[in-house]
Amino acid sequence: MAETRYTTEHEWIRLDGGVATVGISEYAQSQLGDVVYVELPEVGRKVAPGDDMAVVESVKAASEVYAPVAGEVAEVNPALADKPETINDDAEGDGWFVKLAGVDAGALGGLMDADAYRKYVETLA
Repeated sequence: MAETRYTTEHEWIRLDGGVATVGISEYAQSQLGDVVYVELPEVGRKVAPGDDMAVVESVKAASEVYAPVAGEVAEVNPALADKPETINDDAEGDGWFVKLAGVDAGALGGLMDADAYRKYVETLA
């Protein structure tokens, strides 16, 4: 299984070949509370690192989801339209947001691995 990397904005990314799956971390969904709506980008949209590419709305707040790396949106998770709560149930699995094509594996080098992210989250408590 591909290694999961994390951003300081609580996105996760997992690269498999040239395609990266992106979502929000378990920590992020726990902070949001019950997710009620997700706005996903159009397939074919090109994103740069830090671009806002989706919006997740919960009973507490609406939050931007940022692109952790550059790429082109190849696929969006169709399940989130009807069942946004999938993010609460499995944020780092079935609750993924988008798949990005054309991702440079080297771009993940600046992101945190699972241990570093866990330590980062502990500093937020």
